Parts: sequence; structure tokens; C-alpha cells
Amino acid sequence: MFGLEFPPINALLRWKDIFPTFNKIGLIAVLAALIGILIFWLATRHDDSKAPKGIRNFAESIVDFIQNGIILQTIGKQGMGWTPLLMSLFVFIYLCNMPGIIPILQMPATGRLAIPLALSLLVWATFIGTGLKHQGAGYFGHLLWPPGVPVFLKPLVGLIEFISTIFVTPFSLTVRLMANLMAGHILLVTFGLLAEALFRAQTNQVFLVPMGILPLIMLIGVTAFEVLVGFLQAYIFTILAAVYIANSLAGHGDEAEAH
Repeated sequence: MFGLEFPPINALLRWKDIFPTFNKIGLIAVLAALIGILIFWLATRHDDSKAPKGIRNFAESIVDFIQNGIILQTIGKQGMGWTPLLMSLFVFIYLCNMPGIIPILQMPATGRLAIPLALSLLVWATFIGTGLKHQGAGYFGHLLWPPGVPVFLKPLVGLIEFISTIFVTPFSLTVRLMANLMAGHILLVTFGLLAEALFRAQTNQVFLVPMGILPLIMLIGVTAFEVLVGFLQAYIFTILAAVYIANSLAGHGDEAEAH
């Protein structure tokens, strides 16, 4: 249209391999893991006798956020042992999300299926394993024959609960994270390409140049919004993981009473 050319949608979603089976998505994921490890490794090298500052203060603020904003709100005080897992999930996902707004990288690693699916399966295996550890076979018994439900509804509610917990949960975790980040990526690329194409309009189409300001404004707005989305999606994934773990602990005697 008007002589403007845009790449096919497939070009927005596929990347050439850096070397066989390893592309930009893999590189971003590795960098996210290494940066997260480096932050907390550097934080542990500071003198404990001094007031925390710099990188240590930053690391401690993340720990406080996970403990006070997620664990205490979902699992309770007995859930503090889950801090390393939940903190690692949050930091890794956030660092995988942010490259979506960084020039050159310009792609969230969580915008492709593999990483969200792997993280979702990790959470799924964790809360199922936790339920079996603390409740034994009763974990599946509570799913199939849920307490507190009228007897005539137990078979139906139990079936729904079982399917939801065992099959739907990892699928919903995966799709929620991937879809939100991929949608943001497509919007950013679309407005960026549109603004570039309009600003580069040929001489006989110079009337299109001022119109490039509109997609540019949208690009800036969507970029700012994606900063918030990147944080929120990391937070939502982590807090849902904590909720699932709390549900698996709920039938475990003393812990259930403490919660």
C-alpha cells in the first residue's frame, strides 16, 4: 500500500541460528540466567558487618519483595524455605522479559513457547511433588473427592479439579506468559516498522512523512507499557506458583493449621 513494504509475520517470530539449535532466544535465556547469578554472587561477597549498599542492597530488596509481597501473602511464614525457588523464577522471568524493549535484542525470550513451557512444567512438578510428599496418596484423593463439597457434587467438582490441576494449570501458565510477551513484541515491531517506512517515504509520497509521528508516539507508549508488563508477568507467574505450592501444603496437618 502506497509503495510501503513490510516483512512477513514469520520474520517477526523466527531467528537464524547462531550455531545449530541455538539462536537469539537461547542467548537471551543464558544471559538472563548468568546476570541473575552474578547479581546474587556479588551480593554475597560484601562484608556482613557493614550496612548493605549497592548490589547487596539491591539483592536484599528483591528477597524482601519475594518474601513479603509473595510468600507471606500466599503460603505464610512456613513458606520462607521456598524463597530461593520463587526468587529465581521471578528474576529469571523478568530478565527474559526485558530484552523485548532493548534495541538489537528486541525480543523477550519468554515470547516463544519453549521457556514458558519449561518453567510451567517445573512449577507443575514442584507442586505435585510437594502435594505427594506432604499428603501422600491423599493429595489425589483431595482432588478427586474434595472436602467441603456436598456429596452429590463431589464427583463432578472432583473431576473438574483434577483436570484443572493436572492438565490445565501448566497449559494456562505457559500461554499466559508467552501470549502477553509475544503480543507486546508484535506491537512494538509493527509500530517501529510503520514509523520507519513512513519516515522513509519516497519523494513522490512525501505527504506520508508527517504521518510517521503517530506510530512513533504509539511505539514510545507501548515501550513504556511493556516495561510494566514485563514486571507484572514475572510477578503473576511467581505468585501463581506460590499459590499452587500453598494449595499442595494445605492438607498437611500442622502446616495447614499454621497457614
